[in-house]
Amino acid sequence: MILLKTTIFKGSATAIVTPMDKKGNIDFEALKKILDFQLKNDTDAIVVTGTTGENATLDDNEHLSVIKYTIDYINKKVPVIASTGSNNTAHAIFMSKEAEEMGADALLQVTPYYNKTSQAGLIQHFTTIGDSINIPMILYNVPSRTGMSIKPETYLELSTHHNIYATKEASGDISAIAKTAALCGNNLTIYSGNDDQTVPILSLGGKGIISVLGNIMPKEMHNLCKFYFAGMVEESMQLQLKLLDIMNMMFCEVNPMPVKTAMELMGLCHKDCRLPLVGINKKNKKELKEVMLKHQLIK
Repeated sequence: MILLKTTIFKGSATAIVTPMDKKGNIDFEALKKILDFQLKNDTDAIVVTGTTGENATLDDNEHLSVIKYTIDYINKKVPVIASTGSNNTAHAIFMSKEAEEMGADALLQVTPYYNKTSQAGLIQHFTTIGDSINIPMILYNVPSRTGMSIKPETYLELSTHHNIYATKEASGDISAIAKTAALCGNNLTIYSGNDDQTVPILSLGGKGIISVLGNIMPKEMHNLCKFYFAGMVEESMQLQLKLLDIMNMMFCEVNPMPVKTAMELMGLCHKDCRLPLVGINKKNKKELKEVMLKHQLIK
């Protein structure tokens, strides 16, 4: 069966942080500043309450309040994708329905973590969620965090679902991503989930990146994709390589600890994360500052 699915976004979507104040509460003034920074610097979409947004330590009311604030503030200027995944299918459905009602343009659904499941379980999990909502879903494959991966053959079956439009691929397995692209064709849009693999995935037909670096360099990540889509492959590749050092620094310790530190240095928000996440060590902070100076992000 051939389905006609539109592309949710093309280019770079920033997986934004959830800013916290010194007391550990959500800092909505800082969130406004972050969203303004994104809009002024050509981000193509916003992903909210994902891994980078510390969803694991947000309660449901906080999680939904961040989604609602972002949707209302962005006001359709760019697509807003709400991360509502869970290892509890019923809870994922509840959060997804709430986000849909708030006006989310799409949903990000991670594979179940800790309890994990089989490939058959993945199909039932994502299908059940997809059957419960009426907006597009982006699957999220990040085995380094979940302990399991979506196989290309599983993607093929899931891609026939009318609400499963895309995947964020952070497996790092280019061979598996290539096989997925070959099997699914236009039935499944592939987005890179790793900044440092953006151009390789674009070369396999990917439509963009869901980016951590975009929190501090949204224009550069937008341009990296824009160059590629304009046929300026050499320029896109050179920008990918130019940014490689700072892309790597975003993962010198557990995300989002490094990027929040960088954002504090830029005056966008406090560096504070919720426990068990803490600040990065002195050595990494010194190196982060040096790389940011090199890229003229701070003085």
